[in-house]
Amino acid sequence: MAKIKLTKNELKAQKDALKRFTRYLPTLELKKKQLLVEIQRIQKEIETLQSENQRVEREVARWVDLFGDTNVHLEEYIHIKTLSTTTGNIAGIDIPVFEDLTFEDIPYDLLETPLWIDRGIQVVKEQKKREAEWQTLQRQKELIERELRITIQRIKLFEEVKIPEARENIRIIQISLGDQMTAEVVRGKIAKKKIERKKILQAKPI
Repeated sequence: MAKIKLTKNELKAQKDALKRFTRYLPTLELKKKQLLVEIQRIQKEIETLQSENQRVEREVARWVDLFGDTNVHLEEYIHIKTLSTTTGNIAGIDIPVFEDLTFEDIPYDLLETPLWIDRGIQVVKEQKKREAEWQTLQRQKELIERELRITIQRIKLFEEVKIPEARENIRIIQISLGDQMTAEVVRGKIAKKKIERKKILQAKPI
C-alpha cells in the first residue's frame, strides 16, 4: 500500500476515490453480464452454422459416387471475389460483422459437364459463405471473451484492492485526524492553564 498523507485534503481525496470506485463497479458488473449474453448468442449462431454444414455434407455425401466417376472438381469453378464485413459495437468494443461473400462468375460448358454441377456449385458456395460467417463469429467471440477477461480483472481489482484500500486509508486518516484534534485540545488546555497561572503569579503583590 502506498504511503498516504494524514491530512484533511487526503481524506477528501480518498472519499472521492471510494465514491468513484463504488459507482463504477455496478457498470462493470452490467458490462460483464452483457458480454456473457453476447458470447452465448454467438455460440448458438456458430452451432446453427455447424448443424447446417453437417446437413449439407450429408446431402453432398449422396453424390460422392457420382463425383468419383468424373473428373469434375467443383473448386475450379468457385473463386472468391470479395468478403464484405462491417463493424458492429457490443458493450463498447468494435467487432466485425459478416455481410456477404461474393464469387467470380466462371463460365462452364453445360454440354461437357454433368447435370448436377449447377447444384454442386451452389452447395459449395453456400458452404463457403457459412464458413466465412463462422470465422467472423469466431473472431467476434475471441474479441468479446478478451474484453470479458479484462472486465473481470477490473471487477476483482475494484472489489479486492481499490475499494478496501480506500476504506482502510479513510479509516487510518480519520483516526490520525482524531488523534491530532485530541492532542490539540490537550495542548490548548495546558497552554490555557499556563496563561492562567502566569496571570495569578503576576497579580500577587511582591
